[in-house]
Amino acid sequence: MGNDSTVTKFFLVGLSKYPELQLFLFVLCLIMYVIILLGNSLLIVISTFDSRLHTPMYFFLGNLSFLDICYTSSSIPPMLVIFKSERKSISFIGCALQMVVSLGLGSTECILLAVMAYDRYVAICNPLRYPIIVNRVLYVHMAAWSWIIGCLNSLVQTVLTMVLPFCGNNVIDHITCEILALLKLICSDITINVLIMTVANIVLLVIPLLLILISYVFILSSILRINSAEEIKTAFSTCSAHLTVVILFYGSALFMYMKPKSKDTKASDEIIGLSYGVVTPMLNPIIYSLRNKEVKEAVKKVLSRHLHLWKI
Repeated sequence: MGNDSTVTKFFLVGLSKYPELQLFLFVLCLIMYVIILLGNSLLIVISTFDSRLHTPMYFFLGNLSFLDICYTSSSIPPMLVIFKSERKSISFIGCALQMVVSLGLGSTECILLAVMAYDRYVAICNPLRYPIIVNRVLYVHMAAWSWIIGCLNSLVQTVLTMVLPFCGNNVIDHITCEILALLKLICSDITINVLIMTVANIVLLVIPLLLILISYVFILSSILRINSAEEIKTAFSTCSAHLTVVILFYGSALFMYMKPKSKDTKASDEIIGLSYGVVTPMLNPIIYSLRNKEVKEAVKKVLSRHLHLWKI
């Protein structure tokens, strides 16, 4: 096909062979989206207004919750429309915006989870100097740079993808505008794109994961030296929530971006993509609420206050 075939819109045909599954996913994703909005908004509210939670860990957790709200709001509502629509189309600009937002926020979360692991490492391995090391200037800068690096990576990869010719190929075998699915449509050399994506995967996926693992090796060795059972329980409760989120997020992310690529998108790949983009953001506030005593107490305080107001 010639390079003069300009693409103005894309058709998202992922899971179109399974209409019953699409209907089920529509209902499921809608329920999950409501839970994501409520759960993450509640975490932001309690970490903002409860003075006991004005610590670096809850500052990062607030960032993570805000990120999950933005990430899912950029992908789930359009996906729900696609599930119910007959044409299943999205404009070229809309596709580019969806890709830059989702990729940017996904990249930011990779770095943010590594920063949170460092915070837990200092808090447990060097508790006396923790307020000095992880001071307000440092943790605000770490959060800010997580956002900056993630957004820059997304902007570079999206621009380099969308400027290439599609030669009229506009049928995306996916349920969202995902960069791997778009790269399959390009009819010119994508060596640079693959190289940059590989470097980005190493820098934003592999290296942060290694830093998290190293942090937890030191954390575990410090916990094993603690004599107090209560202190051990507290350390495990704060770390286990973060570690659970890391396993969920990195497990699905590594499956998506590091596994060998095939030309055709399998239904299992798209379900894993849903897990990465919907299930993990929904579980984050639940995990932190269930495994963290301070969060549970703050949630009870907020709920009891609202119940009291309702009675009045």
